[in-house]
Amino acid sequence: MSKKINIGTIQLACSKNTNTNQTKIKEAIIKAAKEGANLIVLQELHDSLYFCQTAHVDQFDLATEIPGPTTEFYANLAKRHNLVLVTSLFEKRTSGVYHNTAIVFENDGSIAGKYRKMHIPDDPGYYEKFYFTPGDLGFNPIETSLGKLGVMICWDQWYPEAARIMTLKGAELLIYPTAIGFDEHDSVLDQQHQLSAWKTIQQAHAIANGVPVVCVNRTGIEIAPDNSNKIIFWGNSFICGPQGELLFEAPKNDESIQVTPINTQRSETIRRWWPFLRDRRIEAYSELNKRFIE
Repeated sequence: MSKKINIGTIQLACSKNTNTNQTKIKEAIIKAAKEGANLIVLQELHDSLYFCQTAHVDQFDLATEIPGPTTEFYANLAKRHNLVLVTSLFEKRTSGVYHNTAIVFENDGSIAGKYRKMHIPDDPGYYEKFYFTPGDLGFNPIETSLGKLGVMICWDQWYPEAARIMTLKGAELLIYPTAIGFDEHDSVLDQQHQLSAWKTIQQAHAIANGVPVVCVNRTGIEIAPDNSNKIIFWGNSFICGPQGELLFEAPKNDESIQVTPINTQRSETIRRWWPFLRDRRIEAYSELNKRFIE
């Protein structure tokens, strides 16, 4: 893997118009590329509003086939600007089977690989089980010209097992396109606790695995079509190094286009200091295969 990578993180507020969102993303990619980005990460389901606030069959019209016109649009951007691009799309696999899918484009415009979201939430305002079939591709890093990228999506970021498997398979970066925010009824204290927990769990993945973590979240306020719910997306996209150290953090309420250089060789140094992978007692972990231990 290259020792130095310039990572572009694009945190945006979305509208209900796909063309408007794609134009906005295109302009942001051009800006980040001019600032030297050779890897750009977009937020979860960036082509639309976060439609999972409600369960409605008409929302399946937002899904796109892969490959198709949407992947062609992003492939052209990756090729034109000579960069690796991590996108997050609502995939129509066939009638009745849909996925929340990350597509990674190589700098020549080809599809380097894809990841289908494995952990699917089902909570008030996040009715993803209505829309998404759980991923069936497992936790496998995607090989690119910049190295092996451990791409996962949002709810996956709460699971140390997923981060560990990606690392054990050679991921040199953990990357999480995300859409998470506050419910309008959350207290200020609850909001603080949620945001702190969200950052902490991902920084812990970096520390436990000795790899940088890249998380790109949405920002802005989105109201459900039936006015039944409102999510205040909390932004705070960030990059941390292999000791959990913050290298970049976006604001909460504003859009952000940022290019952050990282030195991936630091993982080698940190793993020599903290050899967590060496000291794992793999013979003692079989109980992790159980749902619950009585």
